[in-house]
Amino acid sequence: QVQLVESGGGLVQPGGSLRLSCAASGFTLDYYTIGWFRQAPGKEREGVSCIRSSDGRSYYADSVQGRFTISRDNAKNTVYLQMNSLKPEDTAVYYCAADEFCTIGPIEGGSWGQGTQVTVSS
Repeated sequence: QVQLVESGGGLVQPGGSLRLSCAASGFTLDYYTIGWFRQAPGKEREGVSCIRSSDGRSYYADSVQGRFTISRDNAKNTVYLQMNSLKPEDTAVYYCAADEFCTIGPIEGGSWGQGTQVTVSS
């Protein structure tokens, strides 16, 4: 079965850190450009980061630039999102997906997994 499964979310205080994982099964992840997306209540889903399969370059939304780092571990068939200096506005359900367009910003449609909840609150 081909799927991506997100994990690693939780409740963290402002300024804290979390590392999200996106584990692939049924296919080899490094052949695909992978994006991390998030959706906060009442807001559009948006792409916040992606890592390209072709050259490993990564891209970030302005809102997370300098705080989030995307990486991949091909041996583990997993992509990570290290999130530091978290802010309450980072609170959202986070999703990963294969995204050949490396979308940063609002995205419509698509097929999404369960996601992982990140809550930043004191």
